[in-house]
Amino acid sequence: MIGFDKAFETVMSFAKRVESENVSLSQANGRILYKDIFSDRDMPPFDKSAMDGYACKSSDLNKPLRNIETIPAGYKPKKSVGQGECSKIMTGAMVPQGADCVVMVEHIKEEKELVHIVKQTGLSNICYKGEDITQGDKVLHAGVQITPAVIAVLASVGCDPVPVAKRPVVGVLATGTELVEPSQSPNAVQIRNSNSYQLCAQIERAGCMARYFGIAEDTPEHIDRMLKKALAGSDIVLLSGGVSMGDFDFVPEVLQRNGVDLKFEKVAIKPGKPTVFGVKGDKYFFGMPGNPVSTFILFELLVRPFLLSLMGGQDCHMRLKAKIKETIKRKKTERLEFIPIELSNDGFVKRLEYHGSAHIHAYVKANGIIAFPIGEKEISAGTEIEVLLI
Repeated sequence: MIGFDKAFETVMSFAKRVESENVSLSQANGRILYKDIFSDRDMPPFDKSAMDGYACKSSDLNKPLRNIETIPAGYKPKKSVGQGECSKIMTGAMVPQGADCVVMVEHIKEEKELVHIVKQTGLSNICYKGEDITQGDKVLHAGVQITPAVIAVLASVGCDPVPVAKRPVVGVLATGTELVEPSQSPNAVQIRNSNSYQLCAQIERAGCMARYFGIAEDTPEHIDRMLKKALAGSDIVLLSGGVSMGDFDFVPEVLQRNGVDLKFEKVAIKPGKPTVFGVKGDKYFFGMPGNPVSTFILFELLVRPFLLSLMGGQDCHMRLKAKIKETIKRKKTERLEFIPIELSNDGFVKRLEYHGSAHIHAYVKANGIIAFPIGEKEISAGTEIEVLLI
């Protein structure tokens, strides 16, 4: 059995970056950006008006002005503003030569052919050329996960198509003769397969492609047949169940028979002790316990960082410091233990009702997890602790 830090280091050491591909801007959301992106122009590309109003010289604010031109957005001014002159201008339009401020329309009174400024604010109301970005600036770093805000930046610099990391195909396989699909009605000794669908959702959230291969019965022959199919059709295989020490836990044996080099088979964490990681050529394998909390936590702690690293992605989790509201205790201390928590509205960490690794319902309300270090029996109220947001 190895410690979690060693297991994490081992897994990440095998993360070889995938190749890139180009996708249209409309299909890029959620993908991992493969290359740094640079601006092809200044932002704004010209001095533009921040509002509807009149462009004029600040030295003329106390004088009646003569309007010489109307400037809508997308129109290049034809006249330069001189002394005693102004141009009516719309939001986003180019500020004409000679003008150094824009007076908002609400502060203007028009009389006959003259414009009178009735209120002064001291603001220029101009967005100046290049004040946000200058041509050649790096606007996005490789490895960022593309969000709607990133989409807007990509569009503003004309990045279409977008260079992204290819999405690894992650195969999902469950073991357990007792399992049936969610659409089926289980008998008295059966349970529905929740792990596979949970894992597929986590895989998609990580920006990869999930491929579900079904349920393998608890026999070496059936696990072997299903595993071969999953390995052939995936870059990474996630298998839940069959990795412990029971009479019907055949997964490690079948993996070795299929040439998978097991790097570790047990990790000193709770939940998730009987966790397996193996490599076969350019294929990777994670075997996780069958309890749904174990698969959820292990995916977030080991698998998701590995998948993002394959794609050149950045750290996938936000972490913050918060104080424990009430003392949290536990009985056994030999393993690093992760428990679900809720960050309450008052900013404190609140422990949720949690019955163990089969109690996935506790994670519906959870918005984070905290770790009990090895050897510690309690975390006292008021203690500041790191929260990993999920």
